[in-house]
Amino acid sequence: MELRQLIHDLYGIDQPQGCTEEEIDAVRDIFGTLPATVEEFWRTFGRTKELTRMDDTWFFPEDFQRWDHLSQSGDLPLLDENQYVCEVAVLQKDLSLPDPPVYTRMAAGEGPWVLSAPTVSKFLEAALTYEAIWQMDHSSEEFYWLTDEELAVVQAKLTKRAGVLRNWMEMDVTFYSNRPDNLVVVMDVGDQYQTLYGGATEESFAALLEVMEGLGEPI
Repeated sequence: MELRQLIHDLYGIDQPQGCTEEEIDAVRDIFGTLPATVEEFWRTFGRTKELTRMDDTWFFPEDFQRWDHLSQSGDLPLLDENQYVCEVAVLQKDLSLPDPPVYTRMAAGEGPWVLSAPTVSKFLEAALTYEAIWQMDHSSEEFYWLTDEELAVVQAKLTKRAGVLRNWMEMDVTFYSNRPDNLVVVMDVGDQYQTLYGGATEESFAALLEVMEGLGEPI
């Protein structure tokens, strides 16, 4: 899905604000080169307050001017989980690629890098879908555990979105909807499935409840 449409549907953003070329050039000077897909993301969305004020932290050009540690390893950080359980980056060796793979690691930088998405484009689609659930005005009040049978109901009655967020806090995260502006997030934690769901409007949330109501055990 085109990112502008995804952000319109899930965040209600009609006029995103982007970074200037001068801001992007300053980060390129730090790293020597930048992936074209990262530049375009910053150019289109880098000063959109709905994205810069999340619990999890997206990194945009102004952050590299404020925090020197972001460039010390040579890897390009994209996103940090809000308690620094995991961090996401493009590795230094891949920075010259136009749409490189994206990696995640746990334990505040001490764990190994593992693949999160094969390209920045696919990572942005999946991560922005995931982050949207925390911004929605209408959502389930708590997390639920789903059984295999209940997950099968979700998969049969809702449409699976293309994006998959892999190795986020050691979980694979998939997404389902029955409207462009609603979302079921399913986190595979190994032997169970944790879920949270919401809609951008009361109407879109009600459409999800037709499927989700009664499914799952509150956590």
